Amino acid sequence: MRIGVDVGGTSTDAVLMAGGEVLAGVKAPTSPDVTGGVVEALALLRGVHRFDPGAVQAVVIGTTHFMNAFVEGRDLTRTAVIRLGLPATSGLPPLLDWPERLRARIDGGTYLCHGGHDFDGRPIGDLDEEEIAGVADDIARRGTEAAAISSVFSFADASMERRVAGILTSRLPYLKVSLSSEIGRIGLLERENATTINASLSGLAGRIADALGAALASAGLRAPLYVTQNNGTLMDVEPARRYPVATFASGPTNSLRGAAFLSGLTDCVVMDVGGTTTDVGVLAGGFPQEAPAEVTVAGIPTNFRMPRLLCHEIGGGTIVTPPRRPDGEPAVGPGNVGDALTRRSVVYGGPDLTLTDLGVAAGRLRLGDPARLAEMPFAAATLDTVAARLLGSVHRLRVTPAMPPVVLVGGGAALLGDPGTDDVRVVRPPHHTIANAIGAATAEPGGEVERIFPLAAGGRDEVLERARSEATTRAVAAGAVPASVRVVSVEEAPIVYLPGSATWVRVRTLGALARDGERA
Repeated sequence: MRIGVDVGGTSTDAVLMAGGEVLAGVKAPTSPDVTGGVVEALALLRGVHRFDPGAVQAVVIGTTHFMNAFVEGRDLTRTAVIRLGLPATSGLPPLLDWPERLRARIDGGTYLCHGGHDFDGRPIGDLDEEEIAGVADDIARRGTEAAAISSVFSFADASMERRVAGILTSRLPYLKVSLSSEIGRIGLLERENATTINASLSGLAGRIADALGAALASAGLRAPLYVTQNNGTLMDVEPARRYPVATFASGPTNSLRGAAFLSGLTDCVVMDVGGTTTDVGVLAGGFPQEAPAEVTVAGIPTNFRMPRLLCHEIGGGTIVTPPRRPDGEPAVGPGNVGDALTRRSVVYGGPDLTLTDLGVAAGRLRLGDPARLAEMPFAAATLDTVAARLLGSVHRLRVTPAMPPVVLVGGGAALLGDPGTDDVRVVRPPHHTIANAIGAATAEPGGEVERIFPLAAGGRDEVLERARSEATTRAVAAGAVPASVRVVSVEEAPIVYLPGSATWVRVRTLGALARDGERA
């Protein structure tokens, strides 16, 4: 058996699965500390379907807590940003394009140092170890606890980043270090930003990992803990401490993967209607379609992997203002009651009219106390208008002439009724309300390598084998049985616009989740 948990902005969903069978699913309010909602969800799950905790082979948790914390600027670790590139790159200093409020929260010093490589691996300049030692002394003086190290073209040669990390941690053993070669992609500033975001969340990642482990222990669960990534795979909780940015947007990704599992569709559009937002994404070959190279997080350009999503600020908790005239139309949004839905919605005795209340009034939901609601003849028509607006956005994601089917999931999916049209087929599968938790429970460990490789004497075959080997190693580190790891995609493109001989390669692998006795 496996347990999947998804911590959303409004509710924490949990599911108990045996193979491909859903044994039970529950929802609990999300708590500010994440773990409180997880503990409650696990208790509810055990109350709905009694099970032996010792029979649970894995617990997989997905959370957007790290992304939310960064966007809100809370619980961040002061971070030193060290760039290796002098005498180049001095015209654009680190943190150049950051909003002032976030820069002030994380700024633990910025340092431009000598080093870096050209695209083909040739050094721009030699690494000055005395210069790095001086940086370490200044970091200690400032009391900075994390460091982001980015080197020019480190995805071609990461050796200088690793050398700098070794110098810093030998002098400052407590320092949490993030390397850009392990985080981002092509693009110096974007990769540096992604690495800095990751480093600033390193302290919170450790605390959340410890708290989640304690939450499982309090529920009597001794199964290994895994965390979902935003590419549709999972990783062991230990790598999650080092790479919290890998969880960004993992909630919508869990819903996408859960929708694929429940519907049996591998190529479709998924609309996930939650309490706070509605996320629309695309599945291609059963995995989330990725966003373009640059993704903006809290106004900061980055380039780490993220699913391609359209996010609408409409959900079950969206506040509705009734019409002032009998023939008028209500105003939908922009406010939302968030995780206070069961306290603030009218149907629960609260003061705020929400889309959930309209769903009850229109007979699409059965919850709370319908007697609390006044007569609302506009309820069904308003929900249909919202459904049409959301469905219209699907066309912005289409990549083929034929419109793929739309799979409707999430706790608020029933609000939309049956919004299918002549050119759009809508599927609402069984257990759609907990698709996110199912996506977490059915995820597999995976590894990915994306880098520019110089084509040396060994040529293309040697480069591809190196990439496959490294991607396999990463899948095993994420929790896969070594013998089960398989390559699921290989992409390559010659770098023809630069002198020399080099090629861009991306390899993805997946593997079966290891049990205790199989863990490497």
